[in-house]
Amino acid sequence: MVKCDELIKFWDHYLQSSTIPDSSRNGLQVQGPQEVKRVAFGVSASVALFEKARAAGADLVCVHHGLLWGQEQTITGLFGQRVKYLLTHDMGLAAYHLPLDKHPEVGHNACLLRALQAQNMRTFGQYHGVEIGFAGEVNPTSLNAVQTTLEQFCQTKAQVLAYGPKEIRTVGIISGGAYSMLPQAIDQNLDLYVTGSLDEPAQEWCREGNINCLALGHYHSEKCGVQALRQRTAEQFDVETEFIDIDNPL
Repeated sequence: MVKCDELIKFWDHYLQSSTIPDSSRNGLQVQGPQEVKRVAFGVSASVALFEKARAAGADLVCVHHGLLWGQEQTITGLFGQRVKYLLTHDMGLAAYHLPLDKHPEVGHNACLLRALQAQNMRTFGQYHGVEIGFAGEVNPTSLNAVQTTLEQFCQTKAQVLAYGPKEIRTVGIISGGAYSMLPQAIDQNLDLYVTGSLDEPAQEWCREGNINCLALGHYHSEKCGVQALRQRTAEQFDVETEFIDIDNPL
């Protein structure tokens, strides 16, 4: 068992959330019990996640996509239903958005790049003045080999835009809905850009920019960071932890 305040203090410090500008209200978003026996981790706040967390006996839920995004909001509609569920069942909610994207140890992008055994990793991808992704070098390999590795790692099927070099040596990764940052990978002459989800302009950017692109799905590209934070939390505290997978093909 651990106090909720201790968990939040650890996550805030470990993820350096106070130093990173973000639309998400990172940290504790909904107050629950002070004594926490079990923490459930998930990608996105939803009633489905909360129901499974409650069934698992969780006192606190920690997610990447929380409920509060920097603006005042009436507690009505879907938002109200989610808040009501947490308060009714005395469960807390914490969220860490960009801090979990950019973290060099448990961040999604660093985890994905390490799955490729990349070397010379460096920060990459400016988002509102903050570099939230990572780029690195891999042993010369094929696009198909990289695709297979990441599909197995994320347990998903990737979208592929094969318009770049046949041999992959350099890779840049920004998880989630970061298709619009693909031009930054082109500007840095990377062989491959990996993200979560794509939109219509991406194909011609790849063709004209001579770059390959893999899209793992917004959800599946951001499971690994949450899972890594769960593991780090379990190592740090005497508390039960569980990752709850609410599968999402998008």
